[in-house]
Amino acid sequence: MTAAKNSKLALAFILITVLIDIIGLGIIIPVLPHLIEELTGGTVAEAAVYGGFLLFVYALMQFIFSPILGNLSDRFGRRPVLLLSLLGLTLDYMLMGFAPTIIWLFVGRVLSGIMGAAVSTATAYIADISTREKRAQNFGLIGAAFGAGFIIGPVVGGQLGEFGPRVPFFAAAGLAFVNLIFGYFVLPESLTMRKRRRFEIKRANPLGTLMSLRKFPFVLSFIAVLFFFSLAAQTYPSIWNFFTIERFDWSPSQVGYSLGAFGIMFAIVQAIIIRPSMKWFGEVKTVMIGMSFAVFAFFGMAFIDTPLGLYTFLAMGAMGGLVVPGLTGLMANRVDDNAQGELQGGINAVNSITSIIGPLAATQLFSFFTTSPKAFTYFPGVPFFAAGIAVTLGAAWFVVTSVRAGLLLRRKAHYGQSAATNEPDE
Repeated sequence: MTAAKNSKLALAFILITVLIDIIGLGIIIPVLPHLIEELTGGTVAEAAVYGGFLLFVYALMQFIFSPILGNLSDRFGRRPVLLLSLLGLTLDYMLMGFAPTIIWLFVGRVLSGIMGAAVSTATAYIADISTREKRAQNFGLIGAAFGAGFIIGPVVGGQLGEFGPRVPFFAAAGLAFVNLIFGYFVLPESLTMRKRRRFEIKRANPLGTLMSLRKFPFVLSFIAVLFFFSLAAQTYPSIWNFFTIERFDWSPSQVGYSLGAFGIMFAIVQAIIIRPSMKWFGEVKTVMIGMSFAVFAFFGMAFIDTPLGLYTFLAMGAMGGLVVPGLTGLMANRVDDNAQGELQGGINAVNSITSIIGPLAATQLFSFFTTSPKAFTYFPGVPFFAAGIAVTLGAAWFVVTSVRAGLLLRRKAHYGQSAATNEPDE
């Protein structure tokens, strides 16, 4: 088998792994409330409380274990971490499908968070097999796989849920197992022995990972930009259904159609639009374009009062899909080859932090400004307004960082330059 064919099969496996991981999450969303009700004997409202804690546990595990798995992949290679993760997800979904009590469902979500943290290793694999010029574009394909997973998962889960609330869990287990077998036969190791480094526990934790990235110029500054943007992006999954029901009295099917439409638009942006954007404008300007669209989208949705206008701003929000691949490409091109797993672990840890605090902040703001007598005005769109402020702050810091790094004067950033320098990060 030729090296080119190997590379294509490996890329296909990584994208399928990410797709299945997200489908596995989405496939259980429609039935999770019913399963919680079955296990607790409570009402839907009480099930929602448990659901919130399940999300918290999952995000917390992602935060803790993303840098650990990233560092382990830098030491032992990407292949074993990815395959063991798929094995763990297979067993985990089976466990949740057979869960006899709510405690076992929490155990399952803990394992899901740990094993799902290997997404950072999948991203590091992409960095290994991609040229500097192609890294951001291939990271965009990962984003497209995310979008496709969020489209396919809930639809399939809703249909399978008609046969019982546990059926989607077994389907997710089957998907993970089939991909495990596929990967065992087609996935080569991407990290050579020469590029591996010793595992250090002080670097294999969220704060240690972030601090270890200080030696690479401006990476922490880009991480801060990513934090603001990811924090804002948590508004969509956290509040969209509540907001559209409160503001437009939408039915569940209308909410589902709108999320499906957003997923399609987001996937199109990351699979199709990002490539010509990177070619014509480079990474820095692509990020700036994506952030500009995101700012307009969030502020627009905060004040919109018609469904047509809402879909218009939703389309603009999908253009924000340009931001993360561009930022990831800029950072990946500024770190050493043997630190790519560590970088992706740090990025995933930041995303996990925002997934912990973002939903809590969005739902509390929404509740306060729609029901509290202490609120100075009725403003259900306030979470989107707050998200707009967060993206504005991130965009401003991105411009400052890019100017200091001398990136705004270049069409493309650091493609021919070595990642390792002795510049101190800021």
